[in-house]
Amino acid sequence: MSTSRTNAASRTAHDPASAATPGSAPGPSRRGVLAGAAAVAAGATLPALTGSPAHAAGAARPNVLLIVTDDQPKQTEWATPKTVAWLAGQGVRFTNGHVTTPLCAPSRSSVFSGRFAHNHGVRNNGASHSLDQHTTLQRYLKQAGYRTGLFGKYLNSWAVADNPPHFEEFALLKPSYVDGTFNVNGTVQAVPGYTTTVIKNRTLAFLDKSRTDDRPWFAYVTPYASHGPRTPEAKYAGTEVPAWDGRPSVPEADRSDKPPYVRNATQTLADGRRVRAEQLRTLRSVDDAVQAFHDKLAALGQLDNTLVIYIGDNGFNWADHGLTGKGVPYRPAHEVPFYLSWPGGGLGAGTTDNRIVANIDIAPTVLDAAGITADTPQDGRSLLSGHSRDHLLIEWWKQGTGADHNTWSSYVAKDRQYTEYYDLHTDATGKVSGTGQVRFREYYDLQADPYQLRNSLHQATPADETALGIPGLAAALAADRTA
Repeated sequence: MSTSRTNAASRTAHDPASAATPGSAPGPSRRGVLAGAAAVAAGATLPALTGSPAHAAGAARPNVLLIVTDDQPKQTEWATPKTVAWLAGQGVRFTNGHVTTPLCAPSRSSVFSGRFAHNHGVRNNGASHSLDQHTTLQRYLKQAGYRTGLFGKYLNSWAVADNPPHFEEFALLKPSYVDGTFNVNGTVQAVPGYTTTVIKNRTLAFLDKSRTDDRPWFAYVTPYASHGPRTPEAKYAGTEVPAWDGRPSVPEADRSDKPPYVRNATQTLADGRRVRAEQLRTLRSVDDAVQAFHDKLAALGQLDNTLVIYIGDNGFNWADHGLTGKGVPYRPAHEVPFYLSWPGGGLGAGTTDNRIVANIDIAPTVLDAAGITADTPQDGRSLLSGHSRDHLLIEWWKQGTGADHNTWSSYVAKDRQYTEYYDLHTDATGKVSGTGQVRFREYYDLQADPYQLRNSLHQATPADETALGIPGLAAALAADRTA
């Protein structure tokens, strides 16, 4: 296997993640590490994590534990204290973590491929088979000698009887919470119990096999929590959650500056409180599972050499702007919890990273850590490098030709967000049709208006738009949508 010992910080943002020929025999690889992170005090802020030669280039490739929860919004850390203590306390909390399409299958396809949905083709939940499996993280890792496992939900519209490509071992869940149907290594069967616990136990057994199998491993772990119907484990069914009085966007007093679907939204603070409480209760079982993974890795002596990444596949509105759910350009829908821990990679404990990061960065990060060069296009960048973007493209497509809101795309920076809605829609295969005409636009000053209450383009004059820099933002968005 060819290797590269180039310092990640010395590479430009457009260079491949690192160097190792996919499919070559196991061997030494370069590790991306985080310069200076080990010296950062707990809770300190590190604007960018940069590569460093501090870790020996010939060290063993890391194991990879990738945990993807379902519909988990950012403001849910109360429910996952053990997860936060391990992954944020001993690693990195990304404060500006996003998904590039706030919908399950497109987001998960971006996790696997490192690509925007307009490039990987899974534009809605019905188009899972549009994903080119050759582009996936699991393909790269399996071909490079990793033992690969999937435990939990895979992709929407993927038949439970169909084996997931490039996973050596799997327990693929047909989404449910209790007494679920799983495809266990090619056999569809009912498995009694709470599905988060089943997924936990299957993962623990997979990890335990490293006692007799010395290959590095990749475990993709994806419980159904906190997706609806949000059924909690029996022991958490009556758990009291912290009181919540909403936020300024719940409910928004005046939505006359919003698109029609928001003006017509009817969800209330009571609806938001109910959804929030149900999500928090289901996530308590996820937290138990993550603690069990920590304890197993400690028992195996693998904590240092395991790269752990945790992310939600999309956020969720708690009656923000009268909406519950996802698929909208407002912050609660695309901002997600995002943690990374890798002590053996030189990662400092308790680091806060304020870069704009996203699900498209996960595959490049893992490949960088494993010393594997991507031979398919990727839009994301390794989080182990010094790359820092000034904005991110978020996109979503109208599902079919019904009455729901239009296709939209959005330019999201730390201080502002510009969104366009289009006359476009997708069919069940993800094929796009329509005129592409811009139907509505929104602009928010996120510093002055973090809850997106005042659309600055409502009744704006051409002079107002110029002052806001809208022509430049529109041009940048157009370029992002086709890149």
